Amino acid sequence: MTDIYQARIITSLAEISEIDWNACCYTDETRHNPFLSHQFLNALEESGCATLDTGWHAQHILIYKSHQLVGVMPLYLKNHSYGEYVFDQAWADAYHHAFQNTGESYYPKLQAAVPFTPVTGAKLMIRPSEILAQGKSEIQEHILTTALSLVKKYQLSSLHVTFTEKAELDLMTEHGFLERIDQQFHWLNENYRTFDDFLMALSSRKRKKIRKERKQAVINDVEIEILKGNDITADHWDHYFSFYLETAQRKWGQPYLNRLFFSLLSEKMSEKIVLFMCKRENKYIAGALNLLGDDTLYGRYWGAIEDHRYLHFEVCYYQAIEYAIRHGLKKIEAGAQGEHKLARGYLPVATNSAHWISNPQFRKAVADYLIREKEAVKQNQDILTHFSPFKKDNSQN
Repeated sequence: MTDIYQARIITSLAEISEIDWNACCYTDETRHNPFLSHQFLNALEESGCATLDTGWHAQHILIYKSHQLVGVMPLYLKNHSYGEYVFDQAWADAYHHAFQNTGESYYPKLQAAVPFTPVTGAKLMIRPSEILAQGKSEIQEHILTTALSLVKKYQLSSLHVTFTEKAELDLMTEHGFLERIDQQFHWLNENYRTFDDFLMALSSRKRKKIRKERKQAVINDVEIEILKGNDITADHWDHYFSFYLETAQRKWGQPYLNRLFFSLLSEKMSEKIVLFMCKRENKYIAGALNLLGDDTLYGRYWGAIEDHRYLHFEVCYYQAIEYAIRHGLKKIEAGAQGEHKLARGYLPVATNSAHWISNPQFRKAVADYLIREKEAVKQNQDILTHFSPFKKDNSQN
């Protein structure tokens, strides 16, 4: 007898328990991802950062089988393209110019994503016991079908699944989604025992440069504290939030996150938080937030109120590497963009997204563009890989 699946749409993570949602967050590729957890996503909603008022109207998909939750998708109805890190504003402009006389609009659109952070992870999330019993594809088919039914129901221009896992991408392209690739820079732990072990894997010139940068970063008596979990106080968050605000306003004009979000994050998932804080003359001046996955350190949201040369590199890259080595973590993901990361041992890796375009004419135009973009991204990745800071052969020292 064929199992009967039922779909439910919720407009808030508060409508589902942490236990049920998180039971679907484990995947073979990224394992437990803290950004996909109920705690993180609900903190964004509860704090007012990702809500209808900010253009992130939750339409989370829940799939049930025999009254048990077996699959979920974090999904939002959006009337803008901010906070996504896979940029489609040019698509929106082109859509407006092409169809302004027909009454069609690019916005609102559906977005399967983690708001405000460019992190790869599953979006068609399945309870592990169901993977063993049914395989992923059957439940994922129901998630996709439900998402596409929302596109039709609301007569939307598009559905975007960003920073998705490769296996999911393959399934979505079979269903007519367009593939888009970009790149980030990740650090991989090749079983290093110490930071010096890592340095010895680099060319001599890069090794010397990093040592010089590390010395200069703290030359003005800057001290670095590593705070975890319940050791992080409200006072620490107050200082850190001032750094985040100053930097966010300078870079983006408007910060995405508010002070309440960081309090909720600390309350809901303190064991996943590692906060690097910088102090000079007994005063906090800079900081960076990190979240812990099962085997990955995710660096996010650097901020500073004083400018010290190389301090950003020291805190966000070198301290992160030392922490990962010390705790046996396999990887560091340090966020979007940043070719300057290459010289610090972070190598280019592809990121994937999938896009469903409703209008056939516009879909064809986007598909043609993505072919050219994909080739350009791959060429750039090949060039960057060629200039890797790691030794090319054993003759370098």
